[in-house]
Amino acid sequence: MPYELPPLPYPYDALEPTIDELTMRIHHDKHHAAYVEGLNAALDGSEWADREPEELLADLELMPEDKRAAVRTNGGGHANHSLFWDIMAPDGGADPAGPLRDAIDATFRSVRELKRQISAAGNARVGSGWAWLVYDGAALAVTSTANQDSPLMDGQLPLLGVDLWEHAYYLKRQNRRSDYLEAWWYVVDWRRVAERYATATHQIRNHQGSEPREDDRV
Repeated sequence: MPYELPPLPYPYDALEPTIDELTMRIHHDKHHAAYVEGLNAALDGSEWADREPEELLADLELMPEDKRAAVRTNGGGHANHSLFWDIMAPDGGADPAGPLRDAIDATFRSVRELKRQISAAGNARVGSGWAWLVYDGAALAVTSTANQDSPLMDGQLPLLGVDLWEHAYYLKRQNRRSDYLEAWWYVVDWRRVAERYATATHQIRNHQGSEPREDDRV
């Protein structure tokens, strides 16, 4: 079944004044749509066409070499943008709570420090890319990737990602990426990030629980 562009979970103008309506329309309807189209074109008729984009990226090295670059770009673009829309909300901005907050405090000492590190990673990224909060199977970490690369390619589960491509902010802020990153925290939906963290840690626990005990191994 062909990949489809997911609808935005809110109106185009819902994130104003942080992200303007025109940017959202172009970003979602043109840029994200192009990645979906490119992914469909790359995998049409292949055995990989029914797999989720996240699975494709996690197993990228297993793919035929003639498809790998297209999936890396278009599959990454599709997965990254799908996450991006999902972890923003008109009523975002409130600090995280629960187990995610405990993990943030344990790793970064405060939410403020986490935001500082992600913003710093975003500002330090030369050219296009993303800044991330990831779960690596043991703890939280901040990282960044170039272009449409995904942390999934390195075995990390992305929980939060901010788009650093100029099309994400240029109409409103021109080349002022730091202004965009500072304002972006007002629309982050930490509830969705917390749900992703709960899912990630639950998967890890289930995987570890399914491993045979030392005495059971042959």
